[in-house]
Amino acid sequence: MTGLVTSTARRRSYSVLAVVLALLWAFPVYWMINSSLLPYNQIRSDEPTFWPSDGGFAAYGRAFDSGFFAALRVSAMVTAITIGVALLFAFFAALAVSRFHFRGRKSFIVTVLVVQMIPVEGLFISQYKMLEGWQLLNSVVGLSLLYIATVVPFTIWMLRGFIAGVPFELEEAALVDGCGRVQAFFRVTLPLLAPGLAASGVFGFVQAWNEFALALVVMSRPENRTLPLWLRTFTEANRADDWAGIMAGSVLIAVPVLIFFLFVQRRMASGLVTGAVKG
Repeated sequence: MTGLVTSTARRRSYSVLAVVLALLWAFPVYWMINSSLLPYNQIRSDEPTFWPSDGGFAAYGRAFDSGFFAALRVSAMVTAITIGVALLFAFFAALAVSRFHFRGRKSFIVTVLVVQMIPVEGLFISQYKMLEGWQLLNSVVGLSLLYIATVVPFTIWMLRGFIAGVPFELEEAALVDGCGRVQAFFRVTLPLLAPGLAASGVFGFVQAWNEFALALVVMSRPENRTLPLWLRTFTEANRADDWAGIMAGSVLIAVPVLIFFLFVQRRMASGLVTGAVKG
């Protein structure tokens, strides 16, 4: 009886701790939303306002009027191209590394790891000159190429674990049942890799959606700004920082990310667990 009481008390303590941690995690998000609704005098006040009783949606109006939808279109195109192309190339590369043994296989894997260690800032000059020579500066294609090159190495390494975790005997069984090799792959193996593709796509999405430094170098024209660059319009040097506008813009930038996570949440969770135990 005493052990049962102790176990119940321990579970309740863990539940309380989990709730406290969840509140601590959610508070910055709440504060961002709360600040986006506050009027200028309250947001600049020394006393914090925890509930926007006198607030409104004026900051969101300023955000929409300052070119939000144009920046959203650019970010959406760049992110979609990055995820699609990066997953395609990384998938075939990871498939080759996991399913076939060829000369230079281990060197290729080591190279993928080394590429991830190179600081992005160290490549700015060469990347800028490359895109300038190809006349791809201030273009969605040019920025997408840089993002793809950044995302592909990590995606290859991540997908390699998922593909290696799918037994090749499943495809052999499908071949015995009359399927061709391509049919066996698409009907048996590919559905089992869906969690890994979803998890890899989420990481690529977040990296392309939130990236700032490369976009700042490549996209110098105002009409070609991505969302992180667009957010700088509220911090111009010739006027005071519009903190309500910054918070409203941050909320608007976060909404597509939340929607994307809602669609892939279940597959992403299973994909992360699966990838954690496969070599």
